[in-house]
Amino acid sequence: MPESCATCHSGPGLMDFLGADGTMAGKVDGPAPIESPIDCVTCHNQAATDLEQITLPSGEVATETSSAAICMVCHQGRESSDSVNAAIAGGEDDTVNGDLGFLNVHYRAAAATLMGGSVRGGYQYEGKTYADRFVHVPDFNTCTTCHDPHTTKVVAIDQCVACHKGAETVRDIRITPADIDGDGDVKEGIRAEISTLHEKLGEAILLYAADVTGAPVVYDSHAYPYFFNDLNGNGASDADEAKYPNRYQSWTPRLLRAAYNYQFLAKDPGAYAHNPRYAIQLAYDSLEDLSSKATIDMTGMSRP
Repeated sequence: MPESCATCHSGPGLMDFLGADGTMAGKVDGPAPIESPIDCVTCHNQAATDLEQITLPSGEVATETSSAAICMVCHQGRESSDSVNAAIAGGEDDTVNGDLGFLNVHYRAAAATLMGGSVRGGYQYEGKTYADRFVHVPDFNTCTTCHDPHTTKVVAIDQCVACHKGAETVRDIRITPADIDGDGDVKEGIRAEISTLHEKLGEAILLYAADVTGAPVVYDSHAYPYFFNDLNGNGASDADEAKYPNRYQSWTPRLLRAAYNYQFLAKDPGAYAHNPRYAIQLAYDSLEDLSSKATIDMTGMSRP
């Protein structure tokens, strides 16, 4: 198991990173053995208990004094606004750069979503203001008060709907009377508002790629690196297209920014609960940026 993967994909690797094995904390010193799962002792040790400072991919350090700190070591993603900006530096927004490749945030980056603008986990556009950490009520303000720490299953549903009257499930909860996605429905849950924005962003990415770069793109959530050339122009990922040799390579800086945010939201399906305002802002700003070059209808949409 390579050092770059071992922290989150190997029990000994995570203990090495924490310094629980007697080595310096904050780095993995060598490859970890394969078939070494995250077991009980990996998280139940003194180094994990004492952990309070979490360094995010942007380099920002977040303080978490609860037992959720150990969760955030891995559930934070691997990229940020900073790495996207470094990749596109010096490029013209709408000029294809063959040296660009898709930057994948990785999976379930809930801590990056939760911490919001202060850690720049999503791509944050210049001149925009972003929501910081989503602060909920004290008894439901950490990973482990809402999720079973071993299965990650949400366990606080009854308590959620007890306070949020009228909501049958967590997905029905709203945080604003505004019609975020512009569809006229102001009673649907905030998850539905974000889902519609995300869907529209996916459509906008396809439209921009076809109209501006001249190279149609498709997305496949189950095939790395997720964005591929749309060889037959049907707007869908076909089996013969979702293959690495056919990966999309006609990136412009503007397209890469939007695609990064699309993936960021796709890989955190709980973003509507972890930090709904931040999720909305990322999707809205990506749509707005693409709309400067492609015909994208944002009528009725609003940004918190």
